[in-house]
Amino acid sequence: MTRRIRIPVLGGARVYVLHRPHPTLQALDRQLRAIGLDVVQCWPELPAEALSGDFVFFDADQGYDAQFPWPTGQSPMPMIALIGSEAPGRIEWSLETGAHAQLLKPVGDGGAYSALLIARIAFEARQSLSAEIADLRRRLDERQTVVRAVTLLAARGKSESEAYDQLRQMAMAWRVSFEDGARRVVASHDAQGGTNDRSDLG
Repeated sequence: MTRRIRIPVLGGARVYVLHRPHPTLQALDRQLRAIGLDVVQCWPELPAEALSGDFVFFDADQGYDAQFPWPTGQSPMPMIALIGSEAPGRIEWSLETGAHAQLLKPVGDGGAYSALLIARIAFEARQSLSAEIADLRRRLDERQTVVRAVTLLAARGKSESEAYDQLRQMAMAWRVSFEDGARRVVASHDAQGGTNDRSDLG
């Protein structure tokens, strides 16, 4: 089943345009204000208050990493690259910087609205994917911790099934989740320098 794309409402959003003063910016400024956006032009760097902005247009031709008040590729909002030169190195840099969409220069009478929509949707999709990956990594780490805790308990002469049941009972006794119980068992073992002599491990 195909997921329906939700078109976001853009009116009232704040847009930072990071580009050297240039006549082509007038066309972009007109488009953005016609959409109902609050436009802030800046150069050569984004001000700290840009962290609370909704979008950033940036110059892919003369831009550089230090212009942004966040780590490369980790923008907290959608980024649109303003591209005049199609030199591979410049395009590569704009992608590494985190461009979610692009708008070709010189800017004409259209294109900004679609670039904003594409950037917003791409940004949200990337955030969703990052959250999903982080959740999968967390669950994998928890599973590995559970396996280690069961192995530690089984090393005391229990079967794997008995060790698993013991871990469940310990977690219930401690009034914590099964995963937190496993972490506690592993932490207790590690704190003892790798021995299994602690009474709280069974």
